[in-house]
Amino acid sequence: MHRPGKTDYFSATLHPWSSLIFVLPLLAVYEFGVLWGAAEPETVRNGADTWLRWGLDQVGLHHPYWAPTILAVFLIGWGLLWLRDRPNDLVSVWIGMTIESVLFALGLWAISREFVPLLDFLGIQLAMAQAPDADFQQAVGFLGAGIYEEVLFRLVLFSALLWLLRSAEVPGLLAFLLAAVTGAAVFSYAHHLGPFGEPYNGYVFLFRTLAGLYFTLIFQTRGFGIAVGAHALYDVLVGIVVPSMGGQAACG
Repeated sequence: MHRPGKTDYFSATLHPWSSLIFVLPLLAVYEFGVLWGAAEPETVRNGADTWLRWGLDQVGLHHPYWAPTILAVFLIGWGLLWLRDRPNDLVSVWIGMTIESVLFALGLWAISREFVPLLDFLGIQLAMAQAPDADFQQAVGFLGAGIYEEVLFRLVLFSALLWLLRSAEVPGLLAFLLAAVTGAAVFSYAHHLGPFGEPYNGYVFLFRTLAGLYFTLIFQTRGFGIAVGAHALYDVLVGIVVPSMGGQAACG
């Protein structure tokens, strides 16, 4: 990500403090929905959240509050590092980030609508996954995907890959492309791993890779908070709002 600043709205969204005020309420809604709104909480949690909790279990941190607490502390610490530079009008920034999240979610939905015709035009025939029946628990799971998957695959994996490549003196644009494509492919393939992974589907894998690149570009240019919002809202859009439009893959 670019160096955060507060000179204007478009710079302000890149500031960690803006991501903090935008993501923490979403995290609170997700955790509340899982723990108090789901009969079987573990069936609602998305893959990235489950992996994080598994890792915490391995080091003796078994309480369900550990994962959100660690994430919240990380975001707060990240914001405090840039406290003096924080944007002045956080309410306006929050509103703008919400609007951008909606627009970017709609943008990815529009891309998904054209993806299959494009593959047909190129002569690529792939089976399409149908959207599952939606309910409140799935909506909560989609919200969690937006948070934890963006943390794992954009904030951690992509950023680490980009840092490593730049440290190895790979030219800037090439380093970005390599990190973005690798991170997006790992993001896509991760949905097919483990006992709860989805059966491999060519359409879904290709589209999620494209979506991973889309979210990486948002993360890099518009900030972590907007990437989280766009991811969560896109999943809710195709999983809840328009479930009749089968064949569009949720990213969570």
